[in-house]
Amino acid sequence: MTANVPNGGESPPGDVRPPVVRPPSFTRQFLRLAGAYWSSEDRFKVWSLTLLLAALTVAQVIVPVMINGWSKRLFDALEQHSMDRFMVQIGALAIILVASMTVTATHLAVKRRMQLGWRRWLTRRLLDDWMDAGRHFQVKFMPGHHDNPDGRIAEDIRNVTESAIDLAHSFVYCILLLASFAQILWSLSGELPVEMFGMELNVPGHMVWVAMLYATAGTGAALLLGRPLVRAVDKRQTVEANFRFGLVRARENSEAIALVHGETDERRRLADLFRGIQNGWNFQTGALIKIFLFTSGYSVLSTAFPVIVAAPRYIAGAITLGVLMQTAQAFQQMAAALSWPIDNLAKGAEWRASVDRVLGLHDALQDLKEDVSHVDHHTIAIETSTGPVLAFRNLAVANPDGVAVVVGFDAEIGLGERVLISGDPRAAVKLFKVVAKLWPWGQGKVELPAGASIFFMPQRPYLPIGTLRDAISYPAPPRRLRR
Repeated sequence: MTANVPNGGESPPGDVRPPVVRPPSFTRQFLRLAGAYWSSEDRFKVWSLTLLLAALTVAQVIVPVMINGWSKRLFDALEQHSMDRFMVQIGALAIILVASMTVTATHLAVKRRMQLGWRRWLTRRLLDDWMDAGRHFQVKFMPGHHDNPDGRIAEDIRNVTESAIDLAHSFVYCILLLASFAQILWSLSGELPVEMFGMELNVPGHMVWVAMLYATAGTGAALLLGRPLVRAVDKRQTVEANFRFGLVRARENSEAIALVHGETDERRRLADLFRGIQNGWNFQTGALIKIFLFTSGYSVLSTAFPVIVAAPRYIAGAITLGVLMQTAQAFQQMAAALSWPIDNLAKGAEWRASVDRVLGLHDALQDLKEDVSHVDHHTIAIETSTGPVLAFRNLAVANPDGVAVVVGFDAEIGLGERVLISGDPRAAVKLFKVVAKLWPWGQGKVELPAGASIFFMPQRPYLPIGTLRDAISYPAPPRRLRR
């Protein structure tokens, strides 16, 4: 029996589907994808780790507050040349040191455990969607930015989960630090007399206002200078993934390349891909230079600026040396807390780029899942026939963009019949993929033989990595084979 596969030309089999519009809110998309970890089956364990991490973050803030008070007492003892008070502060420092080491080590262990758990959950979620019913094959034909899914699952998910917890922890830490040292700095500042319009006004907590203006100016300048960094990070991650994919593809096809002596051309292709890495690296370097030029000067100025501002009060005898140093440290801690956007600009840009890459793959898989699960005039219905017959009923096979490659195909293949498929090879290949439930795009119906399984031999055989038992039983689990 010979079945002719008619070519469909350029006419779509039905109406063109409207494009799927991604929700505009980045935060909502991220929480929809990754935030469900806190409502998963392990939510009690997850919330316990979260609360423990929050408690340890509070303990981390207490340490610099203790150091700030200790610094005042130490410099007062030095100013008074009191050896007894100096030795007491040495003992207090030892206690603070032990407490800081304990809190830091425990916090690190809890944080890394939470990062690994979140990464494991999100990886499993994306892998389940990707490695389900041939979607890892079908998603390649979906529109959108979701290339190199292996890199997105392995590297971008790692960066998304690890950096999200790091950024969240540092943000909460800075908020608590700001609240603590703003209160300390307010009490140390006293009232500053200011003459304005012939009137003398007493400004309370003037150092707090100076710190806020100083940090706000620095943060605004850094955000303005760092605007190109997000694009630079995204570009570099893309070209790095393309280079990795090129290396993997060359490794997987090494036999074919060696047989035709194609090494020279492969080296050229890989060199072209690496030139993309060079361009991405240079683009990111230019963006980082602007940031580091500013932040390096900003950090040096932050060390000397509070001492310069508070020194006139010490010179006038209004405060002791201990109060001067305590004020300078409180100013530095408050400015550091307010400078969180500057300190985390590069990391935040890299995290945002990774989230976009993970969301791109996730959205493509969800769009594909919706396309396949809803049988309508845009998808091919796969049903079970009443007998041992493989039947095609008014079948039309289309590309994902709606362009038809096969139209009006009707055929019945009975038990024991041998069939030769003739016609356009690309259309014939898609016809086989329709029967294998890998190509849902089109319309019509395919009836598979009742109670029968169909074996497909791929053009390029595949063997899983593992034992001989694994290879023989694949795709069934090895335990199904009797010893």
